[in-house]
Amino acid sequence: MFSHLKSFQALKNLSSHPIDLSSEGVFNKKRVKEMALSEAGFDFLYAAERVTPEVIEALYALALETKTQEKMVAMQAGEVINEIEGIESEKRSVLHTAMRDQFDHPQESQASSKAARMARTELDKLEAFMNEIEDKFTDLIQIGIGGSDLGPRALYLAAKAFELPQRRVHFISNVDPDDANHVLNQVNLEKTLVVVVSKSGTTLETLTNEEFVRARMAKVGLNPKHHFIAVTGEKSPMDDPSRYLASFYMWDFVGGRYSVTSMVGGVCLSFALGFRGFKELLKGAHAMDRHVLSADLRSNLPLLSALLGVWNRNFLHIPTVAVIPYSQALSRFTAHLQQLDMESNGKRIDKMGSFVDFSTGPVVWGEPGTNGQHSFFQLIHQGTDPISIEFIGFRKSQYVIDLEVEHTTCQEKLLSNLFAQSIALATGKKSDNPNRFFPGNRPNQILLADRLDLKTLGSLLSFYEHKVVYQGFIWNINSFDQEGVQLGKVLASQLLSLFRAKREKKNPPSYDLGEAYLDFL
Repeated sequence: MFSHLKSFQALKNLSSHPIDLSSEGVFNKKRVKEMALSEAGFDFLYAAERVTPEVIEALYALALETKTQEKMVAMQAGEVINEIEGIESEKRSVLHTAMRDQFDHPQESQASSKAARMARTELDKLEAFMNEIEDKFTDLIQIGIGGSDLGPRALYLAAKAFELPQRRVHFISNVDPDDANHVLNQVNLEKTLVVVVSKSGTTLETLTNEEFVRARMAKVGLNPKHHFIAVTGEKSPMDDPSRYLASFYMWDFVGGRYSVTSMVGGVCLSFALGFRGFKELLKGAHAMDRHVLSADLRSNLPLLSALLGVWNRNFLHIPTVAVIPYSQALSRFTAHLQQLDMESNGKRIDKMGSFVDFSTGPVVWGEPGTNGQHSFFQLIHQGTDPISIEFIGFRKSQYVIDLEVEHTTCQEKLLSNLFAQSIALATGKKSDNPNRFFPGNRPNQILLADRLDLKTLGSLLSFYEHKVVYQGFIWNINSFDQEGVQLGKVLASQLLSLFRAKREKKNPPSYDLGEAYLDFL
């Protein structure tokens, strides 16, 4: 178990006296220059983390002891790693990386090569389909929930600067009818394509929203068959040519929160960006996939970020991470990372089926800077509980159109705020006035790139996917199932039976707690 490792004890000893970044002269220019890693198009700055060279050495020893690299190679080769020994579990390969393994020789293993070929088949179908509909539609609505919504929505918004003219994408995820009505009121249904995304073809919220949109189309005299396409598992209930203009497939070896570079995100992103644009994004993701396989242990960007996260979570006992992108384009990126991280590593048993005696995944949240500075940064700077921060920044803006106001540009102001927050959180400020005392020692890191273009966006996505996976490897938990969402679904189904019985004036099934809640309606 993680807490019994030799490197765990070494790190525990080091954490009893962590470096004080607020001490005079500790946080200096030399430290900033030395605690930086430049690889794969990114600069990773971690001088504001509460680490010393001794801590970094112990963290790399932890990576070696937990065989993180061997596990990453096994994952990308298609070995079965989605399993928990000795108890019923999914027992699957994890091959979201194969979805973008299209730009050099595929991985040598038979499993990953087969998955890459399957992905290529769907990409070829998608390219042909996009050519067919070239001028027929101006809008696309994606209906899905969870990983079928969060990742595609986050990447679409992040890439809007590169959107084709006369193309807009909308998303319906919540079964709240106001969500669907809000979207439907913005589009001309005659010029709208609808993508329904459900691997099983049975997701209740998604199927309900699909019928809602179909009914609206039928009401205005349109045949939904000519507007709807499916992204689903092959031979699922949705794999039905009589109801859909086209079907694209997804597979069990790609989990929902890791699926945005499959057809789950591919259809809407190709529609918005053009097929070439989507391929640029895939190239970026693939480049980071190759980086984590080929980089030396100490040059591996996502691994270092993962190790620092483990240090903060398990040894400095910080329960939450705020991801703050200094880019308005990434306004929903943190929402995607919430699911990616918390659904992956929000686990309390290890891969042997034993309850763990240590903390696993943190709470992940955040909003873009500089907006967050005028919202929740008060608590981050002077609150009673330390929060670790992951900043994301870019040297240039996406549109590269700017204005000098009072001798500096908007982008310079944005970056000045980013760096200032990092420094202020680390060093704090002494004051005899307790209301103006800043304790400092708020650990943070900065991931800096040149510009958020499509390739960089793909690499950024892959960076965080690998960071989360590495942490699961270190904790020896299964980052690829999500049993925690099932109980609520079962109970919701029982409550729906009560609604149905009430509507049909039948005797309701026995469910006392459900009836107690429904009595308030």
